[in-house]
Order: sequence, then structure tokens, then C-alpha cells
Amino acid sequence: MHSQDNIHYALETTRVLHEPDRRIQTFGETRFDFQLISELMDRVGEVRIRTGQVEAQRPRILRPENFREIELEGFNDTARERLDRMMEKFRAEGKDLAFLQYGFQFRRGEVREEVVHESLDNVRDRVLEDIRRSGNPSLAIIEGVDDAWEICVLKFSFEMILRSHEINAFDLKRRGLI
Repeated sequence: MHSQDNIHYALETTRVLHEPDRRIQTFGETRFDFQLISELMDRVGEVRIRTGQVEAQRPRILRPENFREIELEGFNDTARERLDRMMEKFRAEGKDLAFLQYGFQFRRGEVREEVVHESLDNVRDRVLEDIRRSGNPSLAIIEGVDDAWEICVLKFSFEMILRSHEINAFDLKRRGLI
């Protein structure tokens, strides 16, 4: 379980180095691949690379009174509290997420880990070069905190919601659904 300080630190230091070329689809499910790189705690020159997927379900219209129905599968017991805090932060920043529900699934079993004996700078350069060569349009490269890496992936997911929200709302309004 992470302390409030660890959660805050992870949220503040997580950086998306390369974001997917596409956004969350309005009328279908979207799968994002991610590589999360993080320095190992108390070990110089060792970096963990986690590779996995986050699946975004198509956005659904959600009335504000049903906000507590958002499911968090695969996260630990404190995920609900973290989600509530993040939602409050977004509301305080004037971001309106109240009318669309974005369902995400994060499957821990599908995450692969590799520890490499290189500097973080070298690993960062290498994974960014790999994405330039492969051109995977659904791949996100995230730099985060090793012990709170799930929070880093959660932050990426919320950033994808924020980037997709306007497009999704436009699509739903155009079809007369909201």
C-alpha cells in the first residue's frame, strides 16, 4: 500500500514520453500498449521496463449520480480512494468528466517486466528510438516511479480520457445521444 506522499510523488513525476497516435474511440473499444520505464530504487544503473496493455471500453453516457459505479479491476484496495482524489483534482481544474464514463481494464497478468543494466537516459533513448522505427500507433512510452508504477499507468489512462473527451463528446452530440 502506498502512502499519500508516494502517490503524490508518482502523479507529479510521471511523464508520457510518447503518446499513442490515436485517442479513445467513441463507438468501440480501444487498446493501448504501454512501456513503462523506471529506475530501480536504491540501485544505480538498473532500469525496469514493464510492457503491457490498457483497454479502454467505449465511452458511455453517465449521469453524475452514478459516478460511484465506475469499476476498478486489477487494482489494489486503495484504487477507489485514488480515483476519487484524481477526479476531485480534475474538477478543481475545471475539467468536466461528469457526463461520459470511460471504462478501463488493466490486466496485471499481461504485464511483462525486464530489468536492464543501463542508465535511465540510455533506456529512454533506446525505447524512443524503437518506437520511431516500429511506428506502433497504439504504444505509449511512460517514465515513472518503480514502486508506484500502477499509479503511473492510471495517470496515463486519465490523460487519455482528457485528450479524447472533446472528440467523444462531439461524436455523441452529432448523433444526438447527448
